[in-house]
Amino acid sequence: MIINRRRFNQSFLLTLGAVSLRPFQLQSQLRVNGARIDDHLKALAEFGKNPQGGVSRLAYSEADRQGREYVLGLMRAAKLDVHIDAAGNMIGRRAGSANNLSPLVMGSHVDSVPEGGNYDGVVGSLGSIEVAQTLAEHGLATRHPLEVIIFQNEEGGLIGSRAIDGELTEKELDLVSRSGKTIREGIKFIGGDPTKLAGVRRNRGDIAAYLELHIEQGGILESEKIDIGVVEGIVGINWWDVSVAGFANHAGTTPMNKRQDALLAAAKFIEAVNRIVTSIPGRQVGTVGRIQALPGAPNVIPGKVILSLELRDLEAAKIQGLYRKIYAAAQQIGSASNTRFDFKEINVNTPAPTDPHVRASIFESAQELGLSTKLMPSGAGHDAQDMARLAPVGMIFVPSIGGISHSPREFSRAIDIRNGANVLLLTLLNLDRAG
Repeated sequence: MIINRRRFNQSFLLTLGAVSLRPFQLQSQLRVNGARIDDHLKALAEFGKNPQGGVSRLAYSEADRQGREYVLGLMRAAKLDVHIDAAGNMIGRRAGSANNLSPLVMGSHVDSVPEGGNYDGVVGSLGSIEVAQTLAEHGLATRHPLEVIIFQNEEGGLIGSRAIDGELTEKELDLVSRSGKTIREGIKFIGGDPTKLAGVRRNRGDIAAYLELHIEQGGILESEKIDIGVVEGIVGINWWDVSVAGFANHAGTTPMNKRQDALLAAAKFIEAVNRIVTSIPGRQVGTVGRIQALPGAPNVIPGKVILSLELRDLEAAKIQGLYRKIYAAAQQIGSASNTRFDFKEINVNTPAPTDPHVRASIFESAQELGLSTKLMPSGAGHDAQDMARLAPVGMIFVPSIGGISHSPREFSRAIDIRNGANVLLLTLLNLDRAG
């Protein structure tokens, strides 16, 4: 009888409880099925498809429910043991050869913004499932258990990942989501149980490491012709509601030098935000993205304006320093225009640096694949920033064509997605051997 030496070695290594069924040299040659990822991307894009070519798969909508059912099927096909936790996150688990170890976790989300694209969150979710399926098809065992988590309602405030790190509050459950349902109602709609959220929470040490593959959502990688972005950290994001109180009066009978024009003061404030944020070196950004003038009539001097302020940077101290300068400038504008500025902080996402050892493993994996890399921040929020409170995290970016995201024109090439998924695969195996 002829013995297949490679299969014999695989069985022998499994019997010994080795790191994997294949030697390290063969592990490094393992690759994902890029065509399969592309097929899954196209299939998922049908759920919530809109005429513009993208998707409106809002969390807790019928399109979201149907898309999640499709993804659950993919997870089962990848030989994952699948369940929906009380928060509505979809979790697929694969046993390791040393189940006393904490799991290595991969994932992202599949919900979208209104009139969004087909790649944001989806590339990381389907890429993670593909990694699990590749391991299953090749009979490759890992020391650590593996988990793929598809977080719910990332676009509406990282709801699923914040439930896992224990930050989701009872009060937030009654907030109304973009679907029209409250978060409490939405969790029930997708198969969760909002009365049992305490059981979802994990503690630091419960997860060995978390990896997230994602499109860049900016244009740096494409413009510099770089294959892989290695994320150094996810920026902190601070939001404020800013109200400007003036005095509403008749636009025709009130002289220009007697006005308390809240909108004029707000315009000067917007200019001050841009001037202050750009006055120091760095990659910080500041945005006023929403403004409402009241009473909003052409013949009435605006007596009140409500606007937003958002600041982002990798350093919380820099965000606070910029805020203090902006606040001081607002008080000066108010004094000069006889108006009053009030600030109300409404959201704080603290900066989340990625783990140096995980970053090094991503660099090593990309180098092994012959791919170029760039260390870069993530200017957008991701579930990884919540997972960073529980475990070492790493993020892998692939190019976004034209730097377009949250748009039906969002696009990443199949070869770039395949490259990112292969980096995810090799990084996972590197971490499994090292930990």
